[in-house]
Amino acid sequence: MAQDHAPPEEAVDVAELTERWRRAAADVENTRKWADRQAIRQREEERLAVSAAWLPVLDNLDLALQHGDADPSTILDGVAGVRDQALGVLARLGFQPVGEVGEPFDPVRHEAAEVVRDSDAPPGTVVRVLRPGYGDGERLLRPAVVAVSAPSDLTGQEAGRDGG
Repeated sequence: MAQDHAPPEEAVDVAELTERWRRAAADVENTRKWADRQAIRQREEERLAVSAAWLPVLDNLDLALQHGDADPSTILDGVAGVRDQALGVLARLGFQPVGEVGEPFDPVRHEAAEVVRDSDAPPGTVVRVLRPGYGDGERLLRPAVVAVSAPSDLTGQEAGRDGG
């Protein structure tokens, strides 16, 4: 009786499955490397685009410095124009100013730097913006630094709370 030297069918199936698994694992690794390269390229393109958006602002600041001996009102007008240009760059990037006088204080969007007790505004209202914040609705680049109104007679309010 001749012995058949052919591998069992299960061995062929295992070898085939092992080869398929190796190819699939290689494909996954190649896809991961491709995605990493794409992400790096995307970040670099975004960095270049944002940097290029700021170049006209820098150019105008350089022009302002060259004309430092000009009439002060002209310089102020130029600085206001550069500020408007910078706000435009932020707006094109999707960021708007945060913090307006009269809005309720929100500790997520505001940072209280002062408390104003002699204000006519209701307690907890922004009465002055010391430094505007900027955000895109969901995220903040930075919170606004504000002055917030408080009751002018804090002790009277506390007495009313204790007595009630």
